[in-house]
Amino acid sequence: MRLVFMGTPDFALTALRAICEAGHDVALVVSQPDKPRGRGYLLTPSPVKKYAVDNGIEVITPATLRDGDVAGKLKSVGADVFIVAAYGKILPPDILSIPPLGCVNIHASLLPAHRGAAPINRAVIEGDTVGGITVMYMDAGMDTGDIIAQRSIPIPPDMTAGEYHDSLAELGGEMITEYLSAAEKGPVPRTPQPSEGVTYSPKIDKAETRADFTRSGAEVCNLIRGLSPYPAAYTVFRGKRIKLLRAHPGTGSGKPGTVISLSDGIEIACGTGSAVVTSLQPEGKGVTDYASYLRGNACKTGDLFGG
Repeated sequence: MRLVFMGTPDFALTALRAICEAGHDVALVVSQPDKPRGRGYLLTPSPVKKYAVDNGIEVITPATLRDGDVAGKLKSVGADVFIVAAYGKILPPDILSIPPLGCVNIHASLLPAHRGAAPINRAVIEGDTVGGITVMYMDAGMDTGDIIAQRSIPIPPDMTAGEYHDSLAELGGEMITEYLSAAEKGPVPRTPQPSEGVTYSPKIDKAETRADFTRSGAEVCNLIRGLSPYPAAYTVFRGKRIKLLRAHPGTGSGKPGTVISLSDGIEIACGTGSAVVTSLQPEGKGVTDYASYLRGNACKTGDLFGG
């Protein structure tokens, strides 16, 4: 298959690598423009762009897709299909109509659940126990197109969003190569999405990342693992931010935000139950386990987090 690949982060890179290793002809890669990163704010290419450059694949990084030159370029390569994975921009109708076989998206949820920009984080934050990948035809709506294939995986209660992301990325790579193999043989069946079970997963807002210890211990732990490792839930202790990266529900109780035990983690009382923090990152320092943190910080039972 001759195709255009559109994607930006590591999730998309896994799919692009799988497509290339399967021997398909990637005529062009489209990714987001380079962004300043790191302490020096150096312009850095996306993982997808870097892979394309390293492997001699032509790549473009348009600031907008609503440019006639971009549409002209996409038409000129003569691709059978466009494959899209976490590209980061909405494809306008004139782009969607270019490839003969349509635009096919790798979406990180079992649609119609978790339509939108943050399905991986939201699934974990909301305590879902099962998730998965949907390979789908794209239309003008937000993740509303017909389904080509779906496959589910469990979300264990201790899985972080980062771990869930990696599992889904591998699954997405497998599924998209299966689709391309099937499409080489002829038309691929499509199934309209059901009207029941529609939910939305908007982008994570910064205001959501602060842990609210008045909520239940289970909800706080789900927030922590649902934002780990990035953008990371946080709290404030003695005037400084601390990122919370791993936690599990505890059985203790007390005033929300109060440290009630230090035996197998920093156990913090919540509205109901507690959250036992086992991995964290103090402001300006590296990630550490709770025992190492306690050796260098005078944290004791009765102390208050979140103030």
